Amino acid sequence: MKYPNLNLFAAWFFMLETLAMGWIAAVGRIVLELLGVSTFEGDIPGRIVGGLLFFLAIFLVQHFMQSLPPQGKPEGKGFVVGHRIVLAGNLMGASLFIFQLFAAGIESYNLHLVLDRFTTAFGYFAMGCFAVGFSLIYQSALPQEKP
Repeated sequence: MKYPNLNLFAAWFFMLETLAMGWIAAVGRIVLELLGVSTFEGDIPGRIVGGLLFFLAIFLVQHFMQSLPPQGKPEGKGFVVGHRIVLAGNLMGASLFIFQLFAAGIESYNLHLVLDRFTTAFGYFAMGCFAVGFSLIYQSALPQEKP
């Protein structure tokens, strides 16, 4: 894995964004309302501002902790596989996040329905990928048995 820290950073962002998508959008909307911008629930600017604030929060955690958990050993068993599974979860989480930004612009009801179902399923599957991938990365840091 070339960029394991970036992969984990994205995983923490998309994992928590998937779990608390509505709350993060609501925080962004509140910030915009406090700044005097008129918004409504589910608005794209609220989602973007909330996502940026959440991105900043995760960046600050990573900056002060020097790294985000789990921390594995690159030579450990399961490290590369764990990061690949987390990367798959990141791609599915990103598709859900991007769909939420552009969902209002999709005019076809049938296309919107199909994309909504697929991205929702991706969100559920991404959570499983994060759980399995984090477990493998964590296990790579444990002492390895010699055969």
